[in-house]
Amino acid sequence: MREFSLPALYEVPADGNLTDLVRRNAVQHPDVPVIARKDSGGSWRDLTAREFLAEVRAAAKGLIAAGIRPGDRIGLMSRTRYEWTLLDFAVWSAGAVTVPVYETSSPEQVQWILDDSGAVGCIVETGAHAAAVESVRDRVPSLEHLWVLDDGAVQKLADAGAQVADAVLDEHSSAANADAPATIVYTSGTTGRPKGCVLSHRAFFADCGNVVERLRPLFVPGQGSVLLFLPIAHVFGRMVQLAAVMAPIRLGLSPDIKHLTDDLAGFRPTLILGVPRVFEKVYNAARAKAQSEGKGKVFDRAAETAIAYSRALDAPSGPSLGLRLRHRLFDKLVYGKLRAVLGGRATHAISGGAPLGERLGHFYRGIGFTVLEGYGLTESCAPTAFNPYDRPKIGTVGQPLPGSAVRIADDGEVLLRGEHLFSGYWNNEAATAEAMADGWFRTGDIGTLDEDGYLTITGRKKEILVTAGGKNVAPAVIEDRIRAHALVAECMVVGDGRPFVGALITLDEEFLPRWAEEHGKAGLPREALLADPELLAAVQRAVDDGNAAVSRAESVRRFRILPHQFTEESGHLTPSLKLKRAVVARDFAQEIEALYA
Repeated sequence: MREFSLPALYEVPADGNLTDLVRRNAVQHPDVPVIARKDSGGSWRDLTAREFLAEVRAAAKGLIAAGIRPGDRIGLMSRTRYEWTLLDFAVWSAGAVTVPVYETSSPEQVQWILDDSGAVGCIVETGAHAAAVESVRDRVPSLEHLWVLDDGAVQKLADAGAQVADAVLDEHSSAANADAPATIVYTSGTTGRPKGCVLSHRAFFADCGNVVERLRPLFVPGQGSVLLFLPIAHVFGRMVQLAAVMAPIRLGLSPDIKHLTDDLAGFRPTLILGVPRVFEKVYNAARAKAQSEGKGKVFDRAAETAIAYSRALDAPSGPSLGLRLRHRLFDKLVYGKLRAVLGGRATHAISGGAPLGERLGHFYRGIGFTVLEGYGLTESCAPTAFNPYDRPKIGTVGQPLPGSAVRIADDGEVLLRGEHLFSGYWNNEAATAEAMADGWFRTGDIGTLDEDGYLTITGRKKEILVTAGGKNVAPAVIEDRIRAHALVAECMVVGDGRPFVGALITLDEEFLPRWAEEHGKAGLPREALLADPELLAAVQRAVDDGNAAVSRAESVRRFRILPHQFTEESGHLTPSLKLKRAVVARDFAQEIEALYA
């Protein structure tokens, strides 16, 4: 059993709650832009700390006028946009508890979350969302209020609360102490009903405060900026929002990842938060563009140079003179253009949600854009480990959050302890007791700690496959390598109780047409394209690359290409884009059987 901890860099306030952050900013940085919203013309408009506080207070007064009391739960169902952040702080300022609902949720999921949390109100983005809530309203007896953002909910709240006295608002705002619930975040639910994780104001203070202090050069007040395009309904997006306000740095909110490139160019953040798929797509798109322009070999040489340069940075002697010269040449030819795609100002990104992969990590550091991998869960307010900006170890998820501890149990399970952990599962004492062991939270993940306290996650405890030959296989290692190929969207390894390991693979819907055109197969019907020998050979190369990372007993012997990508709508991905393995295995049982026929 190995354990590692770091001393806290941030002291959680003895009392108070997250509303203190917006009041503090308005006093200490009244004229500093703290948040930016897009106007109807697509331009970014800044709000100062003083202006943001005024809008938060106006909306909070409207909630109070509607009868919202301290401790009440309020659902919030919307894409990432300015109003999400505004109303999150308004709910807290009214003394209430925010309950995020993914904007892609089905009526059944909406009903479960609102009813289980006992929500008395719900704020939704669109009329379609309102219809989803109305369709299940008779099964949510606690629900009294429904506000629609696209129908002017923010202004209506401000108008309704105009007569609420400041003293009444201040009384509501101070009702919650540090240990009171700030939010109930329902897990994505890869199996069974989502569980509501109760996260206190203290937990977010401990998590965001220590992240900001450890990464302080990336969170410089008045100078730094971050573009948030992840769902704020997900705990990672929520942490980004709160860390930006805590720092404070300028926060921009982008509702549609399809416009990410334009938003990065327009907002020009100094820090980017993302998931591995975003960084994979940037790399694959740049490589495909270079190939289409006849510059594929130049790009590949530049990529290999970047990777070699990054690896050499970790060696005692550093990069050789020849490598430094090649790196300088490709910086002018290739790397600068790639950094421009990311907005041109950011030198670092923080990535979570899934492993990035060592090769891609070295590539990005080699082009002058270091991706700091981290690790966390809903139960830990997102990051419970992350790579420090000054001492990253590529291939790991970094050291524990300052003020917390990580322990590796005898069976390899990662255990956590710290102020940033959840208070328990809402209305589910049995699940809470099962998740905790002598004050340690059982993550369900398998990992290792090195001598410097850097954590490496190797897989999920429940996802470990045992082949008929008795070999334990952690799917994540090979899946991540195969998925790094531009053609591959998702990969799910199978083989539990089987004679060998196989894989179900889906292809990237954006990249596939480009591949077909480049290889003279644009006219082929989709079914014929997916069975084309040249395409199968390309996917086989991706599988071979994945196999290179594992032993022969763990390697994928056969694969099947499925007709379409997995999506949240198809029921095969969670809102945070994790595979619902049991659902995929059920729906594609015939394809799995065919692997072993």
